[in-house]
Amino acid sequence: MKTRMIPGLLGILTLGMLLPTAVFAQKANTLTGKEKKDGWVLLFDGTSSAGWKTPAGNPVPAGWEIKDGTLTAKKGGKGGDIVSENQYSDFDLRFDYTIEPTGNSGVKYFYTKYDKGGNLGMEYQLLDDKLAEDNKKENHLTGSFYDVIPPNAALKKIHEPGQWNTVRIVSKAKKVEHWLNGVKILEFTRGSQAFTDAVALSKFNKAEPAFGTVEKGHILLQEHGGEVSFKNIKIKEL
Repeated sequence: MKTRMIPGLLGILTLGMLLPTAVFAQKANTLTGKEKKDGWVLLFDGTSSAGWKTPAGNPVPAGWEIKDGTLTAKKGGKGGDIVSENQYSDFDLRFDYTIEPTGNSGVKYFYTKYDKGGNLGMEYQLLDDKLAEDNKKENHLTGSFYDVIPPNAALKKIHEPGQWNTVRIVSKAKKVEHWLNGVKILEFTRGSQAFTDAVALSKFNKAEPAFGTVEKGHILLQEHGGEVSFKNIKIKEL
C-alpha cells in the first residue's frame, strides 16, 4: 500500500532541508545562553572599543577601526597596540582573525611590565607564512609562541590571507595550548626545562623575572603596520 505525502507537509520538509545553515549560525560577537552560564565574557562587543586601551592607559586610537562587527588595525593607521583593561591568569581565550597578504601581527597574553626588559607578553604569532618578511624561522610562523617555540607544522591548517581563522589559547596553571582552526598545534609548560632552554635562545633571555613566568597579565592585540582584523573575541577564566 502506497503512502501519500501531504503536499503542504512535503513543502515544509523541503524548505527545512534547503534553509542555509547561516540562518541557524550564531551571530558574531555574541554569547549563547550556555556560554554565559559557563562563564564566557566578550572582550569585543562588535560596536565599540569598550574594555580596551593603549598600554599607556589611553583610549583606543583612530588607527583602529570598528566596522561591520570587526575590530581592525588599519594599514598605515599607526594605531599602535591595544590591551584589555583586565588582566588574566588561567583562561581560555578565543577569537577570529584575518590578515592581509604579507601581513604580520600577533596576540599577546600575560602582557605586563617586567622588572627588566620593559613591557612584554607571550605572543601567539599571526603571519602570512608565505609572503611576510618575517617568515624565515619556524618559531616566527603563525601559531608559534613567537621567537621561542614553533607550532607543529604537520597539524597546522591555515586559511589564506583575507579569510578568517579561529584561534584558541588555553592557559591553566603552567600548561599552555595554542589552537588553530579547531586543532591543537602547540603545547608547552611554562617554567619546564624545555621551556627554559627555548627562552634562553630567544630575544627575551635577558628579561627579569624569567620571561613567561609571570602569574597574570593583559591580552594585547598587536598593530604591526599592516591590516589585521578581529572578531568574536571572548574569554573564560578557569
